[in-house]
Amino acid sequence: MAIRARLHPPVDAASLAVFRMLFGALMLVAVIRFFAHSWIADYYATPEHFFTYNGFSWVRPWPGIGMYLHFGAMGVLAICIALGLYYRASVALFGLLFAYAHLIDKTNYLNHYYLVICLCFVMTLLPLHATWSLDARRDPRVRSSTVPAWVLWVVRAQIALVYVFGGIAKLKADWLFDAQPMSIWLSANTEFPLIGSYFDERWVAFAFSYAGLLFDLTIVPLLLWRRSRPFAYVAVVVFHVTTMRLFNLGMFPWIMMACSLVFLPASWPRRTPVAPTPSEQPMLRAPRLAWLLGAYFAVQLVLPLRHLAYPGDVCWTEEGFRLSWNVMVMEKTGSVDFRVTEPATGKQWIVSPHDYLTRYQTKMMSTQPDMILELAHWIADDFTRRGIRDPEVRADAFASLNGRQRARLVDPTIDLARRTRGLAPYTWVLPMTESPTTRASRASQMTEASEAVRPSRARVEK
Repeated sequence: MAIRARLHPPVDAASLAVFRMLFGALMLVAVIRFFAHSWIADYYATPEHFFTYNGFSWVRPWPGIGMYLHFGAMGVLAICIALGLYYRASVALFGLLFAYAHLIDKTNYLNHYYLVICLCFVMTLLPLHATWSLDARRDPRVRSSTVPAWVLWVVRAQIALVYVFGGIAKLKADWLFDAQPMSIWLSANTEFPLIGSYFDERWVAFAFSYAGLLFDLTIVPLLLWRRSRPFAYVAVVVFHVTTMRLFNLGMFPWIMMACSLVFLPASWPRRTPVAPTPSEQPMLRAPRLAWLLGAYFAVQLVLPLRHLAYPGDVCWTEEGFRLSWNVMVMEKTGSVDFRVTEPATGKQWIVSPHDYLTRYQTKMMSTQPDMILELAHWIADDFTRRGIRDPEVRADAFASLNGRQRARLVDPTIDLARRTRGLAPYTWVLPMTESPTTRASRASQMTEASEAVRPSRARVEK
C-alpha cells in the first residue's frame, strides 16, 4: 500500500517535459552526426555483408539513397519529439526507425543505442506531451500540468537499470583486483591536463576503477535521497564529463546527464510548483498498461543476467553480453584468419576477413565468437558457389582481454560451417586461460596494449 500511495498521486509534469525536449534534441544531434561523419555510407552502403541478429536476418539497408532518407526522417521525428508534436506517433516511429537502422548490423551495437530503443518504447506509453508541447496547445484533452507519479517512476526505473547493472557488471576480478581495463585506458591518456602524468601509476588506475564502481552502484539511491540529490547530480555531471574527456564515448555521457535529471524533484523546471488538478485522475487507472510495463521490466531484469546460464567469462565468450549494460568493462583485441578445406581433394585456402568485410567490421568481428561463426558460414557459401563441394571452414582466432597474453579464442579443429547459430552455448569457444606471467611482464603487456588502445573496440562509441 505504501508503494501504491507513492505511485498514485499526480506530480508536476514539468521535469518529464524537459526530459522529452532534451531527448528529442539529443536524437537530432545523433542523426546529424551520422550525416556529418559519413557513417551512413560507411555502415550501410560500403559493406557487402552484414552481421545479423537472430530472427532479424530480413533487416537490410534500403537501396540507393534509402538510408539517407531513413535518417532524414529520424531527424524530422526527433524535432517532433522535442516539440511535442504528434508526440506518441513521433516517438513510436522514431523508435522503430532507430531500431531498424541498428538491427541491420550487430557490428555497430552500442549500449546507448539499446538504451534509446528502450526509452522510445516506454515513452510511447507515457504522456510526456501533457505540458510544454504543441500537442497540449492544440488539443485541450492532452493538456495537463501534472501526470501520475508512476509515469515519472517508469522513466527513473529505466535509467536506474543502466547504472545498477553497469555497476554489477564491474564486479569482476579484472576490475576489482587488477584495475583492468582502466589501467590500459589511463596509460593511453597521459596527456590529460594536470593529472595525466599520474595515469601510469597503478594506484591511480585502482582509484578510477573503484570510483567508477561505487558511482554506478550508489548514484541511484543518492539521486533519490532528497538531502544528497543536489550533490549526486553534480557527481553525475563530473563523472560523465570526465569520462567523455578521457574516452571516446560519443553521445553516451550526454544522454546519461540528460536522463539523470528525472531524479530531481518533478517540479524542478518551474519556479512555482503547480497544484494537482482533477484532469489527471482518469490516467491513474490503466491496468493493461501496468501489466505491460510490469512484463517489460521483468524482461529488463532478466536479460542482463542471462550470461549466468553460459559457461565462462561473458567478456571472453560474449554469450549474453549484448543488451546487458556491460558498459566499459573490457579492452579486447583480436585477429582471425580462416582455413577452407575441400574434403574430397584435401585442398586448402587461407582466407582473410578483409576479403569480405570492411576494416571496422573486421576489427569488431575478430573478438566476437558469434560473428566469427557467421562469417565462416558466408565463406562456406561463397566457396560452394565457386564449385567447392562441402567446404570446411576453420578459424585461427586469437584474442587478448584486458591486457592478457593473446590466446586462442576458437577451437581451430572445429568446422564452423557445420555449427549453427542459436542460443545454445558455443562449445567450440575455448576457455579463457592466462599464462602464469609475472607482474612485471604483465605490466609490459599492458603498456603495449595501451599503445593501441585508441582504435580498440572498447573506445569506439558514437
